[in-house]
Amino acid sequence: MTDPKSSVLFEPLTLPCGVVLKNRIAKSAMSDSLGDGCGNPTDVQVSLYKRWAKGGLALSIIGEVQGSPHFAEKPGNLVLNSSADLEGFRALAVAGRADNANLWIQLGHAGAMADGPISSPKGPSALDLPGLKCAELTLDQILAIPAEFARTAVLAKEVGFGGVEIHAAHGFLLNQFLSPLFNKRTDAYGGSLENRMRLLLEVVDAVREAVGPQYPVGIKLNATDQLEGGFQQDEALKVIAALDDKAIDLIDISGGNYFPGAPSSSDRAGTGPYFVEFAQRARTKTKIPLMVTGGFKTFDQAEAAVSEGQADIVGLARALVVDPDLPTKWQEGRDKHPLFPRFSAPPEGGVTAWYTMQITQIASGGAQLRADELRDVIEVYEARDRKRHAIWKEHFGIR
Repeated sequence: MTDPKSSVLFEPLTLPCGVVLKNRIAKSAMSDSLGDGCGNPTDVQVSLYKRWAKGGLALSIIGEVQGSPHFAEKPGNLVLNSSADLEGFRALAVAGRADNANLWIQLGHAGAMADGPISSPKGPSALDLPGLKCAELTLDQILAIPAEFARTAVLAKEVGFGGVEIHAAHGFLLNQFLSPLFNKRTDAYGGSLENRMRLLLEVVDAVREAVGPQYPVGIKLNATDQLEGGFQQDEALKVIAALDDKAIDLIDISGGNYFPGAPSSSDRAGTGPYFVEFAQRARTKTKIPLMVTGGFKTFDQAEAAVSEGQADIVGLARALVVDPDLPTKWQEGRDKHPLFPRFSAPPEGGVTAWYTMQITQIASGGAQLRADELRDVIEVYEARDRKRHAIWKEHFGIR
């Protein structure tokens, strides 16, 4: 039996840029929905990322940090641009690097799935589907996107975040360009996979050039959209092969889609990691370190993924919402099988709402929510979004 203290999970990982992560456990990006409604961090958000850092992880990633207020995924998202509360962001960056942890921001743009009450969604192509309606981005708007991502990355570096992750998964903008379901363009950004990955590669190049060679730049990529006719594994492997020629420090493999009505990976049934088999295939396409996110629920699963070479680092999300001290406990040989709530017939999006509100409990030092509180929790979650919708629209002048 492996001594947890000598487990491969607690060996350091040196990224290509030279930055060292202290172990192989990361808190993968989630929308914590703790922004103030004006795109700025809050005190409870600062407390949250300090709490996670103190729990023993090596890396934490803040989900969906926007470069502008126009294509946000939620009204609790952060907006990091020249108009932001940069001192508030600095405080957040300091908190998240407690105990030698690393805190990155995820560079986000929701595109076609931008939150309707606070935006006018636009994607690669115009869509009019049940639950999803958007206009088409113009070519000039597409050409401006890499510079926007780069500006946000530069600010992240300036205010003290340890790195950035480019979000190209879960149905958001860069994933939309990769997917033939979303992308029906006939110009240089649509059609062949080479064209559909063009914007992603341009964003990668722009961000790297802006932050320099020694600053961590990661990317989150779907193994598959899990939608018929969407972005599939063989295409994802070709994208990974193309990324191998880029100055990327970490490829975070995930999957699934927040397309209305589609099952997200995080709501899958089952007990095991979702994408380790794909990661094994990805190993043959790249030398870049791989992070695998999705479905890790136990110490043994996480250790096996790293020790067997499927992942260089594992991304935990809901496990660290259930127990923010899990990395420390695992290193001490405790709680190798954390307890997860079981929900009875939850509505679409309900489980995500519960976990989001449990994040708030961690941030504020509150008690663990119960699974049987789901209906009440959803009401609180939705009411908070409605309140922040109004704040967002007033602050950013959105009508």
